[in-house]
Amino acid sequence: MSFSAGVITVSDSVHAGVNEDKSGALIQDTLRARGFQRVALAVAPDDEERIRASLKQILSLQVDCVFTTGGTGFGERDRTPEAISPLLERQAPGLVHLLLSSSLKHTPLAALSRPVAGTIGKTLVVTLPGSTKAVRENLDALLSNGVLDHALDLIKGGSGKAVHAALGSGHTPVGQGQAHGHHHHSGCVAPKPRTALSHDPSVPAPGRLRVSPYPLIGLKDALDIIMTEIQPLGVVTLPVTANLAGHVLAEDVHAPEDIPASKTTNVDGYAMRSSDTPGVYKVLTSLTHKLFNELPKGSIFRINTGGPLPTGTDSVIMVEDTELESAQKDADGEDMEEEQVKTLAQVSPGENVRQPGSDVRKGELVMQIGEVITSAGGEVGTLAFVGRKEVKVVRKPVVALLSTGNELLDLQSPKPIPGDGWGGIWDTNRPSLQAALEGMGYEVVDLGIASDDVDAHVRAISKGLETADILLTTGGTSMGASDLLKPVIERRFNGTIHFGRVAMKPGKPTTFASIPTKAAIHGRKFLFALPGNPASAIVAFHIFVVPALRRLGAWLTSKCQLPRVEVQLQDTMLLDPRVEFHRVIVRSTPDGLLATTTGSQRSSRMTSLCGANGLVQLPPLAVGGPSKLEAGEFAPVIMIGEIQM
Repeated sequence: MSFSAGVITVSDSVHAGVNEDKSGALIQDTLRARGFQRVALAVAPDDEERIRASLKQILSLQVDCVFTTGGTGFGERDRTPEAISPLLERQAPGLVHLLLSSSLKHTPLAALSRPVAGTIGKTLVVTLPGSTKAVRENLDALLSNGVLDHALDLIKGGSGKAVHAALGSGHTPVGQGQAHGHHHHSGCVAPKPRTALSHDPSVPAPGRLRVSPYPLIGLKDALDIIMTEIQPLGVVTLPVTANLAGHVLAEDVHAPEDIPASKTTNVDGYAMRSSDTPGVYKVLTSLTHKLFNELPKGSIFRINTGGPLPTGTDSVIMVEDTELESAQKDADGEDMEEEQVKTLAQVSPGENVRQPGSDVRKGELVMQIGEVITSAGGEVGTLAFVGRKEVKVVRKPVVALLSTGNELLDLQSPKPIPGDGWGGIWDTNRPSLQAALEGMGYEVVDLGIASDDVDAHVRAISKGLETADILLTTGGTSMGASDLLKPVIERRFNGTIHFGRVAMKPGKPTTFASIPTKAAIHGRKFLFALPGNPASAIVAFHIFVVPALRRLGAWLTSKCQLPRVEVQLQDTMLLDPRVEFHRVIVRSTPDGLLATTTGSQRSSRMTSLCGANGLVQLPPLAVGGPSKLEAGEFAPVIMIGEIQM
């Protein structure tokens, strides 16, 4: 019997990319070495809701067991037991005793650990400490003598006889066998076979594969794989400028002092004593009176919004509540400066005054680790407001773009295509994807167009691995004899295809892969091979690539996907056996959000995205169900642009 597992690292610093995930990697490596068929990884901050959300995401992959690491002590942020315990359906106190007793053999401090264990459905869940030393000790206890295998066998409905027999014969139980001689990728629903699935490019066209060897997986499974495989990039310190937009904070930000530091005005007017009655007063200014000197009686102090009040004043009268009484004259007899002003009202103590610390108190938390700094300006403004000149953030990914295909022409520098005089087609995908990426604030490396040649693909991908954090390619993902991306990834880069087909329309051949490289913080970089048809490429970009980019940048999992809204359809839309994303224009009207089709939805028709700001997610055609959604019905839309009015 073979098993699968999930690993959740619970750590604020790992989630923010500040520290490396050593404990989670240790668990993954240990289980794989013991023959576990697949091991999915996830990282959550020290927050109960986020821990539970990560656990539910891992459970959706239908793994046999889940190990968490971190957050089991007595620290203020240690909340893993509290997050997990309410979800357990059957407690496993014996396993808890085993974990504690094994650790206590090494250190009495193990008594401060608070592990929990039990089952959720047919999945065993065990919480482990955060240190690699304690993780290794606990795993040794669970894996020795077939304890874990026996538990998993029983949970899955077995009798445990196979484990007992193996132990009695001196053989290692199935789940504890030595690692196979090939790499298993984590998170994929189907285990990776021992050999590359892709076709051998050196084989002549008649010998190519006629049926895709890659399993057709569901949309949710594909998204789960992406979120499980990808981990955030490292932390950098950047100056507080407009260029921070799109980054995620990697530290808490506290106010270094009270804001305002002293009493200031929130209007244009005159600072005065609230005891002063309406009447005529001499006008003083910053040129005629020092702020720290007591304001003389019979005087008021002219002040602009945001300015500090002079000593002795406690209120501000608005300009609108005064009249000019007299003015100083220049040599030509022209009014030069206010001399006396008549106040028309008596102000209350503190009127129109911002008290010290009334906006922000010294030491107050103004922004939290994990917050996204948006382009709306509020977050950058807040950092400047509290005087932060630089801040720690998670690095945003640099994206490399590559188009593939002998038939493509670069719009700006076309080169004639040799052959029978056919002119070729314009490369639509690179400029459209670059526009989308740069509009979101990502730096783009243009790798150009690679011909349908293995060496050309290798050169372009190698450059992308050197210069970017993630690669986006278009074309070469389907079943053509010259579709080379999958074989190049697997055979020339020793990469892993995490999925090669998705049950969606358009975008079925969308491929997600990883390539090992020492240049990456986690030892590998990711590649999306998008379909060559322009509409398919853009749709797949918004559905899969945007969440991946946000995940690399340490966005909260709940915010990685683009926002969804409910709209009323203005057109009838036919259903397909696959989930379909219908391009629409969403408008806000007095009757609510209305969605209008952009016309023909052919995957090659780029104009179906011209003006489109939403993708209606149509459900798959079901046996006995409706064949279409009628105009007037409601459906979910993924917003890819601003809602029109």
